[in-house]
Amino acid sequence: MAITERIKKATTRTPKKATLPADYGIAGEPINRAHPFYFGFIATLGALTAIVLMRALASVSQIFVLILIALFLATGLNPAVEALRRRNMSRTTAVAVIFTGVIVFVIFFALVVIPPVISQGTQLINKAPGLLTDLTNNATINSLNDQYGIIDTLQSKLKSITSDGTLLISTFGGVIGVGKSVLSGFFTFLTILVLTLYFITSLPQAIDLGLSLVPSSRRERVGRLTHAIIGRVGSFVGSQIIIAAMASIFVFFLSLLLGLPSPIAIAMIVLVCGLIPLIGHFIGCSIVTIIALTQSVLLGFIAFIAYVVYVQIENYVVTPRIMKKTMSVPGAVTIIAALIGSSLLGLVGGLLAVPVAAAIILILDEVVIPRANNS
Repeated sequence: MAITERIKKATTRTPKKATLPADYGIAGEPINRAHPFYFGFIATLGALTAIVLMRALASVSQIFVLILIALFLATGLNPAVEALRRRNMSRTTAVAVIFTGVIVFVIFFALVVIPPVISQGTQLINKAPGLLTDLTNNATINSLNDQYGIIDTLQSKLKSITSDGTLLISTFGGVIGVGKSVLSGFFTFLTILVLTLYFITSLPQAIDLGLSLVPSSRRERVGRLTHAIIGRVGSFVGSQIIIAAMASIFVFFLSLLLGLPSPIAIAMIVLVCGLIPLIGHFIGCSIVTIIALTQSVLLGFIAFIAYVVYVQIENYVVTPRIMKKTMSVPGAVTIIAALIGSSLLGLVGGLLAVPVAAAIILILDEVVIPRANNS
């Protein structure tokens, strides 16, 4: 019996005394969210958060620009890769062939263009006093010089910087600045090249990943629209190459006609400048005019007028027709899109404006307008 009672005492637990919760007082009324102080505090926090995010985005804006350019180039080179794949090549081999061609073009451009640029720059510096003297032979310019002394001021400035040695100092500083710009441009180009390589290699996987997020009932249609948009971007890149090649051919024959030195190098420079939207031909026209000025003032004037006339024909006749044929974009839409894109995002906006306009037109034709007709 004693053992049994001990077991019962061990197994039975005595209930603990209930402990009263600590008294922290009576809860007050909830915060009045309509109170001006509360609203101002929350609004200030929101504004500070927005400012921090905007500064963070501004600090990495250049990286986003590089990513957009690389993605644009990858999308533009994709049709060439697909064309090689249709010839029983793997995607890796096709990408390697395309990038080898790009690198060979860059090396050829550097070997052909850099030596004439250096020689023509030296020649222009040496001929600068003579060019200023030749300008005074023109009656109109001579009368303007008599009234305002423009040529005399330039000549005196040129003599002063060459006589006291400041030209050497300024040239040395200019060389340092040019060197920094060249290094920065080289690393930027290398970054874009590497990103483009990654994007174009993994473009099908990226498209499949994006389509996997679309509902299965709409996945096939969205996939077709996505591939159509990518195809239009590739058509835009191909059209830009054709337009730039036409400009380089024109400048090549213009250089031969005017007797300018290194016409192949000049044509290669214009080919690269023609790929840059909006400001590309401005840069090309400046380079051609400066090279022509090294020969004579008359040749510089003729080269400038001829280039400007060609650019007007290209902008209002050639480009709208090519874009309409390859991308189904009306000429007016091409010009308006380029203007709006450049005003919003500058060079990148001008580069992306026409493909974005083509994509919007495709979505309107395939999605919006059929829904409006069926409603």
